[in-house]
Amino acid sequence: MAKIRVLLVDDHPVVRQGLHRLLSKYRDIQVVGDSDGGPKVIQSVDAVQPDVILLDIRLAAGRSGLDIALQLKRTHPNCKIIILTSYDDETYLNQAARACVHGYLLKSASPQILADTIRAVHSGEHRLSPSLAGKAFKQLEVAHQAWALAGTGLSEQEFRMLKLISDGAKVQDIAQTLYISESSVKRKTQDIVEKMGATNRTQAVAEAFRRGLL
Repeated sequence: MAKIRVLLVDDHPVVRQGLHRLLSKYRDIQVVGDSDGGPKVIQSVDAVQPDVILLDIRLAAGRSGLDIALQLKRTHPNCKIIILTSYDDETYLNQAARACVHGYLLKSASPQILADTIRAVHSGEHRLSPSLAGKAFKQLEVAHQAWALAGTGLSEQEFRMLKLISDGAKVQDIAQTLYISESSVKRKTQDIVEKMGATNRTQAVAEAFRRGLL
């Protein structure tokens, strides 16, 4: 049975050495090389032809692992990339998704989770550190809401009004919150009802929930 060939990319030698020792315990995984993420990282990939690359985000000399991931997707599309980092920032998670990496793990993950992730990614799956699942689902929720909102034609102010209406706010309350006149609230409420394909406020709110807007 062929072993999964892994390349380690991290600017800390101690981290690379530790990962090498850890992964050497698994008979189906072989570390075939490592790199500090410098300018020659692509040459390292060319030299060892890894199946999976473990790639940190912040590397030496201000280089970004996510930039390297994007470059590798163009030059080595068959390589599977797992981001292995200490950062659980949502911005990095979003950028990693845009870079089309196959996995995103925190360095605090257990050795078994790391090994299982390497195997899963090698077989074509995508994996995410369990502690980041909530953030990923939140991003999906926000993206879905934005997509659903775009399809309604509601303005930002109208969407705020719709949320206030769903919370049971009265015309006077909405007017004070949005700093507009009560007559404007009534007119815009009718616009919202029409854009939601409803006949009244209650139906508009129900339709908004059905579409995942609220």
